[in-house]
Amino acid sequence: MKLIVGADRGIAHAMARHLHERGDAVVAACFGDGADLAELGIAVEPGVDVTSDEAVAGLRKRLEDRGSRLDWLVHVAGIMHLDTIDTVDLDDVRHQFEVNTIGPLRVVRELRGLLDDGAKVGIFTSRVGSLGDNSSGGDYAYRISKAAANMVALNLHHDLSKQGVSVQALHPGMVKTHLLDVIDPDEMQRYAAAFAPPEQAAAQLVTVLDALTPADAGRFQHANGEFLPW
Repeated sequence: MKLIVGADRGIAHAMARHLHERGDAVVAACFGDGADLAELGIAVEPGVDVTSDEAVAGLRKRLEDRGSRLDWLVHVAGIMHLDTIDTVDLDDVRHQFEVNTIGPLRVVRELRGLLDDGAKVGIFTSRVGSLGDNSSGGDYAYRISKAAANMVALNLHHDLSKQGVSVQALHPGMVKTHLLDVIDPDEMQRYAAAFAPPEQAAAQLVTVLDALTPADAGRFQHANGEFLPW
């Protein structure tokens, strides 16, 4: 079974649909009710707040009670607010860190007992979290949270590889989702052609995870297959 966390909309929503359409058994963990996915016949786990120990433990218990085993666990849930050195709000830094960094750690740690030998774990981070690729600065809260999420993914790789689980940090590329609502509309219009639809990114990421092997795990990978610098 493949668990997609944060499937309310965007790439995770498209990924859940893509996997379902090709015949995979999918569970979509949603913050909301996931009613539109349920209408498609996809199993939905509603009310999964990745910042809540109680909510994530409840998800684990419900999956356990059904005897579910996971061959994929893909953590997509995330938030983005943009800032500069002058506007960065430290409470916002903490909030983005709670969702983007601690969220995947909380989920994977809680659910690791449900992972099959040979399972795959994908953690969505972002290229803007790469220390080696940062040539512009800015976006403090988001960059910090995603750089730390990369470390979460690498640490989990070292621990979970001992049971044959492959963990990968994933960059979806430039994708038009609701995360971009924080960007000025005029700016978005200028670069609209550069952003892929969620369905395209979802299909690429499924291809990446399909091909993931223990030999290539523990790395930072673009949806197009390219390996990125940490």
